[in-house]
Amino acid sequence: MKDPELRGFRAEKDRVFAKDPHSPLTPEQRRSFQGLAYFDENPGLVIHASVDRNVEPGEVPMATTGGQEQVYRRYGLVRFRVDDQPAQVVLYASDDSDELFIPFRDATSGKESYGAGRYLEVHAHGDDVTIDFNYAYNPNCAYDPSWSCPLPPPENWLKVPIRAGEKTFGDGVGH
Repeated sequence: MKDPELRGFRAEKDRVFAKDPHSPLTPEQRRSFQGLAYFDENPGLVIHASVDRNVEPGEVPMATTGGQEQVYRRYGLVRFRVDDQPAQVVLYASDDSDELFIPFRDATSGKESYGAGRYLEVHAHGDDVTIDFNYAYNPNCAYDPSWSCPLPPPENWLKVPIRAGEKTFGDGVGH
């Protein structure tokens, strides 16, 4: 892995998952935890783009794995290409965060990555944004179903594979 920041991020996440009492892993999972599994670093899935702010306004209620809803607002849309295929994601804003939320499913969901989808948070700088899918991560409910996690809305179900970021959790016997 070439990016030392990404390497450090992943090592710190493994440390937190293994040792932190607030880890989403159960105590049993933490005892045998050997690290999360990731796709290899993929520089082609670091997207530098302008945000198209011309999106449908209003609230977007997202269903959660716990049966409730969480409400977000569409902030904008980013278009990009993966293996020469067009793709796009909607960025969502919420009142309790200054980061933009990108919940998504892709062609790896349910196979190489968590079936319900993965997440990213990004900061927009004006209308410019960098979306680094190498930081895509599983929601906490991927480790423990007692967590309630928003499900990516259909407008963020990508037909392309995003082979970057976290893979399916396999009881912590990863790498």
